[in-house]
Amino acid sequence: MNLHLLTNVSLILLIAGVLSGCGETQTESKAPETAATDAASAGTVNPDGMGAINAARAARESMPGKGLYDRACASCHNGAVMKAPHKDMIGLMTPEAILAVLETGVMQVNAAALSTEERRQVSEYLAGSTFGTADSSTLPACPAPLTIDVNKPPKQRGNGMGERNNRRISKADGGIDASNAASLKPLWSLKFPGANRARSQPTLAGGVLFVGSHNGNVYALDPLTGCQHWAYLAGGEVRTGIAVDNWEAGDADAKPRIYFGDVLGYAYAVDATSGKLLWRQRTDEHPNATITGTPTIYNGKVFVPVSSLEVSLAADPAYECCTASGSVAAYDAADGKLLWQTFTIPEKPKVQSQNRAGTNMWGPSGATVWNAPTIDGKRNQLYIGTGENMSSPATLTSDAIFAIDMDTGKVNWTFQATPNDVWNVACDTENDHSCPPEGGPDFDFGAGTMLVTTADGRDLVLAGQKSGAVHALDAATGVLVWQRDVGRGGIQGGVHFGMAADDRNVYVPITDMPDGRVYTTEAKPGLHAVDIATGEIAWYAAAPNDVCGDRAFCHPGISQAVTLAGDVVLAGAMDGVLRIHDSKDGSELLKIDTTAEFNTITGETTRGGSLGGAAAAVVQDGLVIISSGYGIYNHMPGNLLLVLALPESQG
Repeated sequence: MNLHLLTNVSLILLIAGVLSGCGETQTESKAPETAATDAASAGTVNPDGMGAINAARAARESMPGKGLYDRACASCHNGAVMKAPHKDMIGLMTPEAILAVLETGVMQVNAAALSTEERRQVSEYLAGSTFGTADSSTLPACPAPLTIDVNKPPKQRGNGMGERNNRRISKADGGIDASNAASLKPLWSLKFPGANRARSQPTLAGGVLFVGSHNGNVYALDPLTGCQHWAYLAGGEVRTGIAVDNWEAGDADAKPRIYFGDVLGYAYAVDATSGKLLWRQRTDEHPNATITGTPTIYNGKVFVPVSSLEVSLAADPAYECCTASGSVAAYDAADGKLLWQTFTIPEKPKVQSQNRAGTNMWGPSGATVWNAPTIDGKRNQLYIGTGENMSSPATLTSDAIFAIDMDTGKVNWTFQATPNDVWNVACDTENDHSCPPEGGPDFDFGAGTMLVTTADGRDLVLAGQKSGAVHALDAATGVLVWQRDVGRGGIQGGVHFGMAADDRNVYVPITDMPDGRVYTTEAKPGLHAVDIATGEIAWYAAAPNDVCGDRAFCHPGISQAVTLAGDVVLAGAMDGVLRIHDSKDGSELLKIDTTAEFNTITGETTRGGSLGGAAAAVVQDGLVIISSGYGIYNHMPGNLLLVLALPESQG
């Protein structure tokens, strides 16, 4: 394991404002367990109920490193020092990464009073996992050195399968349509080491499968067998999909790179053949910055969306919420040089008030970006959607769509769908000291925007919102053309992670899961087809209500981004079932229950869970790759990478 690499990955995160005077204290840790330190902390969690998660939390709090943390670290990292990374944020790192910072990084002096064993114990306590859980050696190595097949350039360009983000793959490229989808069968499966979720969308290019993981590794795998060519260990979980350079088939000079982001807010470029790091950039010096959306590559630039995990830290009344803002950063693809960065809230936050606990409340903040940028080459602009404000005052740029010039970062236009949406996690807890007066409703644009062209030649930007609404905007002006309430909406959608579109319809997945709120409109979980020209509903395939039974964290709604392959729509639901629908009428052609038991290539058995975050990615040669397991935010954990294939591809 490369400790020098881990130190560099973690260095800037921990240097951001950590005070050298933070030292010994007898203060007890009072930071609440939040969704960020949930089941993920346990490494493996049985999806049978909250009892397992509570047991995992109790086990973590009984680890020997807890008392050491309380004595030596809590005074800074439980929220008292605003610029110091919060305990929950540090907990998203691997224990190896934390130890490297304590022993050779910026915290070396602060940790000097701890013995070698004590530093290891603190690292394991913060990470909630033991050393070695991110070790990639448990995956079987491929027998021959990797050679990128230059005759197989990527056919899915980034998160949205193309620059326009339409999540559409042709029959010629994907090999799947209504005539053969029902014959797909499992080819192989994989259990990621040290993981309870799988939310990185896979990518196939050059005859290699690239995918990120909860354990921080990005893997290069053989798509037909699952053997490992190489693994690159980032500083934290890789939630994003993997973007790949494009090249012309047969280009002998092609030297493909892959691009991705990690949960700690770093953007990476890695050599696709060797797994060697080419460049790495910290996208935002804020200690709680993160990257959820997949970077987009276009004309030698890498456009990286930047979000924040600060929204969860507000559950601690002592935390001074909030100071982070969303942004898009543009880098030179060759060397990682920052070309421009556009923040969704340009003004600096300042103290606005005090909460009931007497803690300073800062603002404005939020309007984070957790979707992949969409490219409009005709107008030389990209589109992104933003989330809610995390603290007052409200801004005009939250819950909004941005059009940004790709050369300069200048904002060409914005469209705000839901004004005065100010919310953080404190609003949905009993200890709501830091909930802003607006109190929500938390209706982000989490799903990526799409650029479509109607039959009469009009370019529209389509955006699905957690409110359940789909908005169609004129691409040139941002003026609203039509708006359709497809679902009821909620904290997790409505539309959560992504839609798909062809020349006729946009295919809209709706979650509409219960979230503790009272709604006056009917929930409509399932898959909807909406006419792109008019906004009229073409058909609705309702989610089944007879699958979950009494299974904890199970819900039939669709949170995952859907994928259009030929004339079928692949939709993965929170009940763990991938359903393939005919795009003409929504009829179901095939379903695969990923929560069933699968035999893996390592001889283990594993199960998936809720399908969320990542999306089913249809790739060439009739392969369908599924990432299953979403063990956060009250969803079913699981740990499964499953490859389906047509009979002719089974070899």
